[in-house]
Amino acid sequence: MSLATFAAGCFWGVEEAFLSSGLVRKTLVGYTGGHLSGPNYSQVCSGTTGHAEAVQLEFDPSKTEYSQLLALFWKIHDPTTMNRQGPDVGEQYRSAIFYHNEQQKIEAERSRDAHQNHLNKKIVTQIAPVQAFYPAEEYHQQYIRKSGNNSCRF
Repeated sequence: MSLATFAAGCFWGVEEAFLSSGLVRKTLVGYTGGHLSGPNYSQVCSGTTGHAEAVQLEFDPSKTEYSQLLALFWKIHDPTTMNRQGPDVGEQYRSAIFYHNEQQKIEAERSRDAHQNHLNKKIVTQIAPVQAFYPAEEYHQQYIRKSGNNSCRF
């Protein structure tokens, strides 16, 4: 199994998009990319931790190519808005690809550049090495499925 980590706004909706795609084996929502060790939801929402709401994906590379995950990532959010997705505003909602190895970095950069060719605005997605990943509280895991909502927009 391999891991991929993406941030694209509210982690509830990002997680559900990947779960529904059939491309991944497991998901885990959490926080990464910041400076505070062991943050909780309230701390991340305060905008002082540097962390993004993110989703760590476990996938089988013999069945799913990383490029397929990247294609879905670009499709499910607006990578041209800085620290914002829809009504969600703040650094914790930034667009980011946290790569786990050099090959993922290369593919992420190529994918970004190819996607940029189809847009009129500049992509602001951060591409950075994965750091410590802190799982979110249990009630956030697969929140949309548990709550019966069909999105994270209320």
